[in-house]
Amino acid sequence: MISPHVILQMRQKTVAGNWKMNLDYQEGLALFSEVINRVKAEVTGIQQVIICCPFIHLHALVQLAQGFEKTAVGAQNIHQSESGAHTGEVSAKMVRSVGAAYVIVGHSERRQEFGEGNVLLAEKIDIALKNNLKPIFCMGETIKEREAGKHFDVISQQLTESVFHLNEAQIDKLILAYEPVWSIGTGITASTEQAQEMHFFIRNQIAAEYGQAAADRISILYGGSVNPENAADIFAKPDIDGGLIGGASLKSRDFVAIVNVFNRS
Repeated sequence: MISPHVILQMRQKTVAGNWKMNLDYQEGLALFSEVINRVKAEVTGIQQVIICCPFIHLHALVQLAQGFEKTAVGAQNIHQSESGAHTGEVSAKMVRSVGAAYVIVGHSERRQEFGEGNVLLAEKIDIALKNNLKPIFCMGETIKEREAGKHFDVISQQLTESVFHLNEAQIDKLILAYEPVWSIGTGITASTEQAQEMHFFIRNQIAAEYGQAAADRISILYGGSVNPENAADIFAKPDIDGGLIGGASLKSRDFVAIVNVFNRS
């Protein structure tokens, strides 16, 4: 039998930054350079740092990250089609062609502002995998859904409709992220017990669908007002494998301080 400690070591520890719609071209390059230099100088206890940036930064950041395996670059969105008459959209093939390795799929802001539903997100996951991009699939409940006691049902439905059509080889290529919608950008963080409870639930859902071994391998990140002060308590929970960081990822010192939590774990 594999011990819980060994299982935790098997799962990739990841901190992903989501810059959202911030930073012009030069500001983005400057911030990423600061992050790389700090990670090189300070970080030993983590396997992967990912920066998910606006499309304008992708190629330049990939070039800056070359030769440094701990740092990877991802997009914040892709279109669900391979190509076509979709003015203003960017395809998975385009994102992959500049060397990006990851893409965020299903962020709550995309769900709320652009009406992206679970079936559409399943299509985005499929096109990402087809083009060798690793999806960071986000899921989470609103405050009304939590207060109504529907939070487990919401997460189960999001997984069922967006993820569970994949086979086991494909599920191994995903990173999952739980983001309680009510804590994103509000300064309100779910308690560590609430976060762990939901991560445990998600892992059990994966186990029920794909088996315990697949559930033990998959990384599940927490996203929701993580900062240098609360990261250690959050990341100490056994089913939380890192974070999807919003506002704090725009400050290199704060972001790397969050990454450095794993140096002490």
